[in-house]
Amino acid sequence: MTPSPAPALPILTEGQDPRYADVDLWPVSSVLDALVEAQMSAVATVRAAVPELERAVNAALPRLLAGGRLFYVGAGTSGRIGMQDGVELLPTFGWEPERLVLLLAGGNDAIYQAAEGAEDREDVARAEILAHDPGPNDVVVGIAASGSTPYTCAAIATARAAGSLTIGIACNPSCLLLNAADIGIAIVTGPEVISGSTRLKAGTAQKTTLNLISTTLMIRMGHAYRGQMVDMRVVNEKLRQRACRMVRNLTTSTHEQAIAALEATGFNVKRAVMLRWGIAADRIDPLLATHDGNLRTIQAELDATGNQKG
Repeated sequence: MTPSPAPALPILTEGQDPRYADVDLWPVSSVLDALVEAQMSAVATVRAAVPELERAVNAALPRLLAGGRLFYVGAGTSGRIGMQDGVELLPTFGWEPERLVLLLAGGNDAIYQAAEGAEDREDVARAEILAHDPGPNDVVVGIAASGSTPYTCAAIATARAAGSLTIGIACNPSCLLLNAADIGIAIVTGPEVISGSTRLKAGTAQKTTLNLISTTLMIRMGHAYRGQMVDMRVVNEKLRQRACRMVRNLTTSTHEQAIAALEATGFNVKRAVMLRWGIAADRIDPLLATHDGNLRTIQAELDATGNQKG
């Protein structure tokens, strides 16, 4: 006799919270209060997962320092949240576009509208991840509120088999995605105010988790110095003014001196700071290469050799 299959574990994000059964009858202020309370609980859930986030950052850091790429993989809301986090690394931290891979079930069309059935296509996920030839220095982050999305789980399993570091982020414990990844991060947010609408607190928890991981990675890789985004891409007047303020804050420079240094370096904040430290222009790139672009360690070398920073 064939044994019956084990019952599927409950998907907590699909549950119904009885407190909100009559939410459609509540006054607007009460609805808003309930939603705010849910958002706050989502962030508290992420804080409880900090040890797992630390493990993920520590595992990813050496791979990315060795030149690896950062992949984000997901479907629906989770996939769009991943895309947003990844795309924003480019202007904020100067992350190289060729080192960012964004995979969304259904492709770019799914950014604006639901791609029916795309999240169930394991074959497509495997083909799309393998098309980028993932390797041992690559870091692949899969995001799924339920933790059971076939597209995301298949992509993570394929990348792991190829030797990449895989990180799974889900809002349900003991789910397929967390088991498929090298490092599984459970941010258990429970039922939503509107049952199953994981764009709410589950979405907030996922975005917060990605923010923490990616920002910490960028800081540790030297893309931030003294709380300033020194690899920011300067592409408009607002950012030119911000770049000038950064150079002035990080050096003893007047507005005119900061602007001159920025103009001399193609409005590259990090290089402008080094120029104002008194480093000769022809030494800047070799120093950056030697120190993996980290101004903190360059500063330490200058201090150790008795050089004066401007």
